[in-house]
Amino acid sequence: MSDRTKYSHRKYFFYLLFSIVVIIFVIKLIFIQLVNDTYKESADNNALRYIYEYPARGLIYDRNGKILVYNKATFDLLVVPRDVQQFDTLKLCGILDMQKTEFVKRLDKAIQYSGYLPSVFESNLTQQAYSLFQEQKFLFPGFYIQGRTIRTYPMPIAAHTLGYIGEVNQDIIDNDDYYRMGDYIGISGLEKSYEEVLRGRKGLKVVLVDVHNRVQGSFKNGALDQMALAGKNLFTTLDAELQIYGESLMVNKRGGIVAIEPATGEILAIVSSPTYDPNLLVGRDRSGNYIDLMNDANNRPLYNRAIMTRYPPGSTFKLVNGLAALQEGIIDHTTAFSCPGGYAMGDHTVACHGHPNPLRIEGAVQYSCNTWFCWAFKKFVDSKKFTSSREGYDKWRQYIMKLGFGRQLGIDLPNEFGGFVAEMEYYDKMRGDKNWRANSIISVAIGQGEIGATPLQLANMAAIIANRGYYITPHVVKAIGHPDSLNYDMMQRHETGINREYFQWVVDGMEMVVVAGTAPVAAIPGITVCGKTGTAQDPPRKNHSVFIAFAPKDDPQIAIAVLVENSGFGAQFGAPIASLMIEYYLNRKVERKGLEWEMLNSNTLKRY
Repeated sequence: MSDRTKYSHRKYFFYLLFSIVVIIFVIKLIFIQLVNDTYKESADNNALRYIYEYPARGLIYDRNGKILVYNKATFDLLVVPRDVQQFDTLKLCGILDMQKTEFVKRLDKAIQYSGYLPSVFESNLTQQAYSLFQEQKFLFPGFYIQGRTIRTYPMPIAAHTLGYIGEVNQDIIDNDDYYRMGDYIGISGLEKSYEEVLRGRKGLKVVLVDVHNRVQGSFKNGALDQMALAGKNLFTTLDAELQIYGESLMVNKRGGIVAIEPATGEILAIVSSPTYDPNLLVGRDRSGNYIDLMNDANNRPLYNRAIMTRYPPGSTFKLVNGLAALQEGIIDHTTAFSCPGGYAMGDHTVACHGHPNPLRIEGAVQYSCNTWFCWAFKKFVDSKKFTSSREGYDKWRQYIMKLGFGRQLGIDLPNEFGGFVAEMEYYDKMRGDKNWRANSIISVAIGQGEIGATPLQLANMAAIIANRGYYITPHVVKAIGHPDSLNYDMMQRHETGINREYFQWVVDGMEMVVVAGTAPVAAIPGITVCGKTGTAQDPPRKNHSVFIAFAPKDDPQIAIAVLVENSGFGAQFGAPIASLMIEYYLNRKVERKGLEWEMLNSNTLKRY
């Protein structure tokens, strides 16, 4: 066989190889053109610009129609890195009043985000920068102006409740495809809780641009465009005037106030002090102001004490301790205890002050008798009804939880703290065994020790007593979108399981607290106020002044809790401030000018 004949069959191999390569190229070409749109998108991005239209964020009103938050127009400078061509960098830096190093840093950040998608280069342009750029925008290819709105607060109040918005970070962008670099989102308060309601929906316009980045018209006659939808308005339960008054009373004080309409659970005022002007967290100075507020470690103005701080409730807690004992049948209306000046436990005594003896529950509330409530707690926890004191305590704890302690109440604000009511296992560990008895943990009977509550929980307790046994979920937003579009999700009724008659005895005692008990300073001419003082220990510092109340007695319109940190007895600051708030809310004026002047001008921060 000749060499020519021997190797002639190899040509078929090369024919086959060539055919396979051609087929592969054809398949790849079909895939690129008909299946995979990556290259098409890349080509489109060279000719298209995606312009997002930011809708107006929903407005926020108080219960009387007064506007608390509205929008103001502003402008951002956006950049599309792939469209940036050679230009006078120093000239643009001059317009923006920006150092070149900062300019380069921001451009690099935009490039890392996306070469062809727009990102915010400079937000909240000054009026001068906006005007100068508009006059010379043809000199800066790849940069363009986009309008949006920022929040404005006509009354600098309720900062913790209203909250603030801020620019999204990469984590938010990665977890929610609605947001893009430069977008804003609710960070705290109602702005965060109702973000999806308030933000509305972004609009989109897709336009054709030429090689000089000039808009040539709409792409496909607007087939891909989407109209922006404005955010929905929020109609809150807040009384702006009461809020202003409460914040003025808490100037130069630390603590919180929560006022609730008992029948509806609507929060009338919620004060955390020290506070801040919400306008500080808007505009070009926002970042600097935020850092200053964050660095104020002494006052912690960004921290919402009204719903996030766990305080010992002090003697205000005696009310729920007494109600639990009544409901369980441990005591009844005829039960009376004498107080020899304290509750003795071997070599230790829980001290009490002088008052008439013996006392039933109304008198025990009136004079805030430590001994009476320690005995009620001991008889409950150590009762023969239970197999052990652990079981008795667990049953007692269940009542306390139903009365709104040791758990979140579900307010429509973020970061609510649930307080603290220790489980029996906590005491097992603390005492070192399971054989402990009531006297080992007796301090919780009078609201000290292993018990903690927020001002919100204390106000809710006052609302429960005012309602004689139930509460509506405390909430700040009454309606969404329209004043008549009620927020039914926040209007759930919760029963405590305590008989109504037992509440009446506690209410009568609370009335006597103000008439001739521990807080006559809370008396208001013409209004029957029911209250309870508390002096919460905070060693080694001065005690917290605590007071809860509701009024009027037989037709409660307002329930309130006031806690002023390290300011003394309950009647020193808590009771006067609460009664002034009640008087102002019910009468829309205050007649007790001397007491008002004293509270407005007192400074408890000096007591730390």
